[in-house]
Amino acid sequence: MSERTVPSGDVELWSDDFGDPADPALLLVMGGNLSAFGWPDEFARRLADGGRHVIRYDHRDTGRSTTRDFAGHPYGFDELAADAVAVLDGWGVERAHVVGLSMGATIVQVLALNHPERVSSLTMMLGGGLDIDFDANIELTMRGEPTPDGLPGPRPEFMEALALMAEPAEGREAEVAKRVRKWRLLSGTGVPFDDAEYARWEERAIDHAGGALTEPHAHYSLTLPPPDRAAGLRRVTAPALVIQAENDPIAPPPHGKHLAGLFPAARLVQIPGMGHGLPSSVHGPVAEAVLEHTGSGQRP
Repeated sequence: MSERTVPSGDVELWSDDFGDPADPALLLVMGGNLSAFGWPDEFARRLADGGRHVIRYDHRDTGRSTTRDFAGHPYGFDELAADAVAVLDGWGVERAHVVGLSMGATIVQVLALNHPERVSSLTMMLGGGLDIDFDANIELTMRGEPTPDGLPGPRPEFMEALALMAEPAEGREAEVAKRVRKWRLLSGTGVPFDDAEYARWEERAIDHAGGALTEPHAHYSLTLPPPDRAAGLRRVTAPALVIQAENDPIAPPPHGKHLAGLFPAARLVQIPGMGHGLPSSVHGPVAEAVLEHTGSGQRP
């Protein structure tokens, strides 16, 4: 395991890796306002043990990557997709399997459109299609109105988590406890959830970010890609996998089925009981799906 800080335009991105660089590269793209440590070490090691060279990185404005005032230095999903390419460049990787979670699933879709030559395969989990306006759907759901696309809006647990994240927390212990409560809400009750496990992961994320107790928030200012970009996904030739969480409160079923339908031939896997999180109770089935999708895992 090693660390690298790589340039992407006028920002620098922190990254690290797991496994043997001789193995096929697999890039993990985390969700909004989360650093590389949103991917637990234990999950990354599972993938590495399956014969993948796993690379994860801090998005700009998270962790140890460059953090700036968003209003003064705005960016969009094209820049975030370019960041993923910059990380691959920094590790000397020409093509990689890319796995995106939540906002990361959106980045992966844009990456496949903008830089198809860098993508060996796509895995999108706990996210929705480029043609879905999640921001508008959240507003409609809060008003009790149906979504125009006919897909379900976010569930009450997500709204409760949003309200919780806006609450102040005095000191590190209170901040960690608040974050654990957030993840318990998002993960739901369909799979085992270990408070101590998530507290340990959040402690590490705070240490990684230099002890900052305020969670990043720049990505709340992002504008979603134009919905008409989804039409281009029909021309994506890289193998695509969609992992749908049965109890995802942000993109509940059938969002995964809809996302898979945007591609010419995507495979859909649903994880029973899973919510919007990566507790260790789902590491096994999620890693198994990713490893199966990205090949046998045999070293060349």
